[in-house]
Amino acid sequence: MKDHRKHSRAISWSTFFWFTIVVVLSSIIFTSLIISSIHPFYLPRFHIPIAALKWPTPVPPQITIRETVLLPDHVLIFLNYPLSFRYHTKRDLQCVYSSDHDSKPRLTQEPVQLYSIRLHEQIVRCPIPPRGENISLMIKSNGPIQIKKSSIHNWEPLVYEALFDRDNTTIVFVKGLNLRPEKLGEPSRFQCVYGWDFTKPNFLFKSDVLSVAQEIIRCKTPISILTQVQSQSQAYVKVSIQVEGKKIFPSIARPELISSQKPARRRKPHELCICTMLRNQARFIKEWVMYHAKIGVERWFIYDNNSDDDIENVIGFLQTAGYNVTWHLWAWVKTQEAGFAHCALRAQSSCEWVGFIDVDEFFNVKIQGGLKHVIWHYSKSRDNNVAEIRTSCYSFGPSGLKEVPREGVMMGYTCRLAERERHKSIVRPDALNQTLINVVHHFHLRRPFMFTDVEKDVMVINHYKYQVWKVFKQKFYRRVATYVADWKKDQNVESKDRVPGLGTKPVEPADWSNRFCEVRDMGLRNWVFNNFMDRRTHLFPWQPEFQRHIIKRRRRRKENVIL
Repeated sequence: MKDHRKHSRAISWSTFFWFTIVVVLSSIIFTSLIISSIHPFYLPRFHIPIAALKWPTPVPPQITIRETVLLPDHVLIFLNYPLSFRYHTKRDLQCVYSSDHDSKPRLTQEPVQLYSIRLHEQIVRCPIPPRGENISLMIKSNGPIQIKKSSIHNWEPLVYEALFDRDNTTIVFVKGLNLRPEKLGEPSRFQCVYGWDFTKPNFLFKSDVLSVAQEIIRCKTPISILTQVQSQSQAYVKVSIQVEGKKIFPSIARPELISSQKPARRRKPHELCICTMLRNQARFIKEWVMYHAKIGVERWFIYDNNSDDDIENVIGFLQTAGYNVTWHLWAWVKTQEAGFAHCALRAQSSCEWVGFIDVDEFFNVKIQGGLKHVIWHYSKSRDNNVAEIRTSCYSFGPSGLKEVPREGVMMGYTCRLAERERHKSIVRPDALNQTLINVVHHFHLRRPFMFTDVEKDVMVINHYKYQVWKVFKQKFYRRVATYVADWKKDQNVESKDRVPGLGTKPVEPADWSNRFCEVRDMGLRNWVFNNFMDRRTHLFPWQPEFQRHIIKRRRRRKENVIL
């Protein structure tokens, strides 16, 4: 009996449990059906935008303008390229000019020149904008590239270049200091400033200045900056200077590292190198390089001061032919002394000696052994303390010519002035004074080093200074030296840099072709004739006709091999 009661109670609880489950599920289903049937009429619909369900679209990489510099007769625009982008050509870009009141372009022009410099960087040179106009750059296929006003700089004042030297100092090149030539400034009045944004003083590093002279400042490099340099993370750090009581100078200078450390005491790769600065003199470079290679020069540093001729192709030809020629853009106006100091710093790790001459100047060695023998002879005197060898110059005139000589300047110009003029120098770059003061192609040396003069019977420089008028008149464009007045200006008219009786206007005198002719000097001409002229063609290796002859001869050889 008791067992029967227990069994009945257990069945009732089980039945109750399953009945409850069925009721609950039925209620849920019924409620869902009711809600779904009345939803269109009584409940609002919520529309979630599709864009809200997606991740934000990343901004595509773009070409940006890093800096813009307004030079006296053109504008430099510095472009940064994303890693995957190719460099644009002149055909791809346009210089655009507009006013503050109207953003629509009033004028567009093709760039004068484009330069590829550091990795993923390019410099565009545009004509100077009309007075009161703004300048920007446009990619023809994509539209304008915006220029921030904060990135536009006047030429003066401006910190325009910088180098990290091997002695943990920074060399800073500055326009607008207005210091006198060959005079030292007071270092305590200056500070070097490092940073990424000079408008944020809390994120700047400052250091003491060690020397100030002309347009060059040398300062201690902060340890934190040195650490970044050694870890190769200093890519975008900039350096500027601050004069006591004044604001920080505008700057576009991002220091480059010359060498990671001082080399061991050993022989450098090159015994003799040459530095030069030029503008639109590509047609003379082949002759100048080939000749100096013959007498012992091993490497050439070409500082290009805004050429728009065929210089890059000429240098490319020489490099292909085996000459160690390096092209370096030096866009800065009237900064020859700073450029030579920059070149000396770059050359000190690879060159025992560096000559500083122009492309119309040729060392004329009159003894056996070439230029290296002259250097060896003079550098071994005075307890090996000679660090500068000075050579005087003879200035050659047009020599009766009215057209550019086809055979080259050494063959064409053979009449000169009787008196020697100022000297040019060959120096040991590691013996220079820390100020890097230089003027008219010679440097100040640190103690105990000294200079010596070469006798004229051993070596002189043939300076083909007064060439045919077509070539000579280009000198009126601008003098490259900082402290030399341009010839169009009525300043220092009695200077030796000026041409006697020529004045300030590029007007050819009637007797120009016969001027500056006091001594007929055939010495270097005869040497060049005997050592360079091809006996079969009677051409010289720097003549375009000779290059065409070589190409034809190689083509015939290939055809004969095929046959």
